[in-house]
Amino acid sequence: MISKDLLQPFNYLFDPELIDKIANVAFLKTFQKADIIIDIGQDLNYIPLLISGNIKVLREDDNGDELLLYVLESGDTCAMSLTCCMVKSVSKIRAIADEEATVIMIPIENMKLWFNTNESWRNFILQSYQVRFDEMLETIDTLAFMKMDERLFKYLTDHVKLSASTNLEITHQEIAEDLHTSRVVISRLLKQLERENKIELGRNKISVLDF
Repeated sequence: MISKDLLQPFNYLFDPELIDKIANVAFLKTFQKADIIIDIGQDLNYIPLLISGNIKVLREDDNGDELLLYVLESGDTCAMSLTCCMVKSVSKIRAIADEEATVIMIPIENMKLWFNTNESWRNFILQSYQVRFDEMLETIDTLAFMKMDERLFKYLTDHVKLSASTNLEITHQEIAEDLHTSRVVISRLLKQLERENKIELGRNKISVLDF
């Protein structure tokens, strides 16, 4: 059980009856940066509803290398985990806290019941599917049609928008893992962006000057 005050950001999405039901069955969990919230192959018993922070959703190839699919913000849920819950399959994605994140965990049996009985919940789920689908199409377009330097700069500007700050505390290795490439390539391209006066590099810090 959680306080209904935590659900205030969702008052415009969910009807009062649903707010009461979520407060009665859900529980709150806090994750630190880099904590795994959902892992590949995991049986899913709860779906996450993000209250604060950001969550990276990743896929993994046969060699263990990861590719960033999209980032969840406050008020989001993960459509990939919803799909796995609906068809009773294990998770095909990894969700990692990109910063400290507070999450409401909702049991999957309630998610399924409300989908069939509550219009505001059903609309929320369907809209979440659409948003995540559009983001995945954007990821595919980025991979297919953008050069790596363009992908890198888009990645940086997207993070600026997410964090509401032009100063990003992130390592070259973290960027390389998200973009599915090597640290050496990222370091070279960051130096190139710095020469173009688009960014300024510091120790584990990148300032975005042009976005």
